[in-house]
Amino acid sequence: MSGNGYAKEVLVSADWVAEHLGDANVVVAEVDENPDLYEEGHIPGAVKLHWKDDLQDAIERDLVEKAVFEQLMGARGIGNGTTVVVYGDKNNWFAAYAYWYLKIYGHADARVLDGGRQKWIDEGRELTTERPSPAAQSYRAQDRDESIRAYRDQVREWLGDAGRALVDVRSPQEYAGELMAPPGYEQEGASRTGHIPTAQSIPWAQAVKDDGTFKSAEDLKALYGGKGVTPDKPVTAYCRIGERSAHTWFVLHELLGYENVRNYDGSWTEWGNLVDVPIER
Repeated sequence: MSGNGYAKEVLVSADWVAEHLGDANVVVAEVDENPDLYEEGHIPGAVKLHWKDDLQDAIERDLVEKAVFEQLMGARGIGNGTTVVVYGDKNNWFAAYAYWYLKIYGHADARVLDGGRQKWIDEGRELTTERPSPAAQSYRAQDRDESIRAYRDQVREWLGDAGRALVDVRSPQEYAGELMAPPGYEQEGASRTGHIPTAQSIPWAQAVKDDGTFKSAEDLKALYGGKGVTPDKPVTAYCRIGERSAHTWFVLHELLGYENVRNYDGSWTEWGNLVDVPIER
């Protein structure tokens, strides 16, 4: 464990970001649930990554292909040796998703701004509407790391395995089947409500403090360990479309050092629409 109790040095403070804004080998990227926020003001020099237009295939519900990802990174001024710091709104949901995405394609040095966009604003730091024009870089992605991603057939196969842990990171109301989706997200719903059998309810928000920064390693261990989600078990996390579960994947895999953690990014919008799969309420 590192000095702060986390397994990896993957969180950076607003101070750290401010000190490295001019570094040629550091690229800061804003990834918001509401992409329009970037135009309203962003960290000086930060590039924009649109969680849907840039990071989702335009036809299939899937990640973009390797070649497309390479072009995206190069156009944002990111090379293979670049330190990429991601941040965003909503307590870094989509920043964590982008971080997971970077790791899917093997980017070595990725970080998350602890507390995200709101923490930067709360500290009275500068925002700008000026868009940077980074010099294009050559980028070569690795083949996808399938060890950190789960698919529906795998999730179904693993049901009932006491040696595994399944985590539903949605709100308690979604888990209980009282809501299809949080208010304002009805268009991302499913035909059925409830949760995947055996899943433990550990909402993503329980991993962060009131200011959006992550809780201590000690508190996080207690949170997940108390629900039987321990480092000796392979863990799969899911939510509605995969962004909140990427946040939990980040906590377990990167901050706590659990070796075997997967994000089921198909999540409830896939599972809740499948024919002949079990659900619980």
